[in-house]
Amino acid sequence: MNFEQLVGEQLKTMDKLLYLQSEIERCLDIKKQLIALQDEAKVLSVQEEIEQMKIELNRIQEVFEQQTEEVIRTYENQRFETVS
Repeated sequence: MNFEQLVGEQLKTMDKLLYLQSEIERCLDIKKQLIALQDEAKVLSVQEEIEQMKIELNRIQEVFEQQTEEVIRTYENQRFETVS
């Protein structure tokens, strides 16, 4: 090969190197985005869990209120029976 051919081959190799470098950078950016999305998925998962716990909390509060009403009724009935 003569000088010009060698330089031409070297330029082709340099183009391949630059292309691969840009692809690696692009893939690293995608990886970062995927990691961020994975964290967001975790955040969403935790948020869903929180929402489920809030629903359960409301259900338990309703049960507690019903129990409180029953306790009050029972106490009043007992008190009434004791007085009578």
